[in-house]
Amino acid sequence: MPSSTTFRTRTGRLIPAIIVAMLLASCSGQAPQAPTENVQGAAAKGSADYYLKQAQQSSDDNKADWQLLAIRALLREGKIADAANQLAQMPQQGLSSSQLQEQQLVNAEILTAQKNYPAASAALSKINSDTLSADQKARYYQAQIDANQGRSSLPLIRAYIAQEPLLQGKAHQDNIDDTWMNLTQLSAQDVNSIVINANENVLQGWLDLLNLWQTNKQDPDLLKAGIQDWQKRYPVNPASQTLPTPLTNVLNFKPGSTEKIALLLPMSGAAQVYGNAIQQGFNAAMNGLPSTTPAPAQQPAADPAAAADPATASQGTPTAPVTPPVANNSNVQVKVYDTSSQPLPVLLTQAQQDGATLIVGPLLKEQVTALATVQTPLNVLALNQPETESNNPNICYFALSPEDEARDAARHIWSQHKQMPLLMVPRGDFGDRVALAFADEWRKQGGQTVLKQSMGTYADLKQQVRGGGGLRLSGTPMNAATAPAAQPAGVTIGGLTIPSAPTDAQIMQSSGDGAGSVDAIYIVATQQELTLMKPMIDLSINTRLKPSIYASSRSYQAGAGPDYRMEMEGVQFSDIPLLAGTNPALMQQASSQFTNDYSLVRLYAMGIDAYNLANHFAQMRQLPGFQLSGTTGNLSANANCVIHRQLPWLQYRQGSLIPVS
Repeated sequence: MPSSTTFRTRTGRLIPAIIVAMLLASCSGQAPQAPTENVQGAAAKGSADYYLKQAQQSSDDNKADWQLLAIRALLREGKIADAANQLAQMPQQGLSSSQLQEQQLVNAEILTAQKNYPAASAALSKINSDTLSADQKARYYQAQIDANQGRSSLPLIRAYIAQEPLLQGKAHQDNIDDTWMNLTQLSAQDVNSIVINANENVLQGWLDLLNLWQTNKQDPDLLKAGIQDWQKRYPVNPASQTLPTPLTNVLNFKPGSTEKIALLLPMSGAAQVYGNAIQQGFNAAMNGLPSTTPAPAQQPAADPAAAADPATASQGTPTAPVTPPVANNSNVQVKVYDTSSQPLPVLLTQAQQDGATLIVGPLLKEQVTALATVQTPLNVLALNQPETESNNPNICYFALSPEDEARDAARHIWSQHKQMPLLMVPRGDFGDRVALAFADEWRKQGGQTVLKQSMGTYADLKQQVRGGGGLRLSGTPMNAATAPAAQPAGVTIGGLTIPSAPTDAQIMQSSGDGAGSVDAIYIVATQQELTLMKPMIDLSINTRLKPSIYASSRSYQAGAGPDYRMEMEGVQFSDIPLLAGTNPALMQQASSQFTNDYSLVRLYAMGIDAYNLANHFAQMRQLPGFQLSGTTGNLSANANCVIHRQLPWLQYRQGSLIPVS
């Protein structure tokens, strides 16, 4: 009788049982194994295809684990639709508690990836975070952060704080930096309304750090000392042990020298008048300005002949008055170089040889654009900006551009809860650039459709008035990421251009109170043109709810009589603080100096702000959140050290001008 440990083959040969076992094992090795990765653990590292194959071959409890791992891999690979489909195929019953938790979490992550933020928030609210693993908690709080869509709020700050202990390395530093960024983006009203719980010691520390920064951010020495004192008072706060990168930069801040300034301006040729105005403003700031006394609510003494300096122009972003003008700095030496007489590289080399420590200028756009290709070790405050922003470590850009004014208008109009703006701009490249800047900023604020209507000349408008017609409250929808959509060229008869009728897709008539109606009109026109356009707009409105009308500084001029002011009833417009009446003594001095030519007054104000910005060049370049209350606007610097301006807005009311609240 054969041994129990041997088997007889068909040929009668005997083989040991151990060999049989090895053969069986080699066959069974093809069967699916239990996942070595825990579904509650760190991110799955395998491919989605691998996990899906394992799930297809499984029929036991491991199948759900493989499916969950596959879903996370699909999300990591950006295959959102496939992840959603795989989630839908999971069993609704028979899952363990850990599998159910992971299923809920990946569902919220899929909804977030699909940008279905309300549904994602609702799904997250059903998850008990106390029962999640550490890795799951990190994902849970990240989903909460993503569902907030970058909108700074107290719940978002709390999510960052809860996530912080769960992260390491770069992810931890990113968490600290993002917490700080969102704190600094909270409005003063939001900060003042925060009520924290008794056990929220970490949040209290962050808020005290924010208050310290807001109080001292314009004085690097005070801010540096304050941060060091705060670290002693909050030694266990995560931000004390790992400072936000912007505050690390504060501790490492080194002021630059501004003792010798080279002022590069066109001092001859066609642009000489602009260079002279800027130089006079620069010198006025250096020698001391009339004190700033808050002006009463009254009509400004100005004339925005359009901030339309062919070489410059700007306007801009957030902020609040912070830094008073620098004055009477007897240590500063200024030498002027004529950019119309020598090539830019020659002037930069000469300024360096003369011992300059800082360049202010040039002014003309083509020269500013050329700065990127000219090597200079000196810091440069350019008085214009190139078409495309770039981050050059020794260059800041300060301009008075109509595009920046349009961006400021977009922010202002959005803040008044408008939804459907119509832009009326001059036909041609200038109007296209202004409209594109507005549309781009409108999308950044969260707006959708922007309509654009190109306007003809004053003669065209006058002919239209004679014909008894109004203005069509319609336009071409714009795509902010590309050039404005093509608009029919129209027909020119006897010098008058009559635009072709827009297509059905282009027309958005303000013919009712429902969605899709134009509720804001932003006009870029001269005072003469606006005088014709405003009555025609009023004639075209046949609804009870009238769209609000906004205008650029181009249409505001001093000396307009009471009839004009009454005709402009309700129109809001922006202009620089100096022309808006914030410093009457300085305004009187400037207007007298330039015989009421307010286009030159604007450049004079630019020269004043250029001097003050030059004296804060190191802060602008190295420290985030730089702000300065200037004569051309409340100034702030972005990450590329491009200076933006927030302008005051005024409104015609019963023949007078009042600030827009």
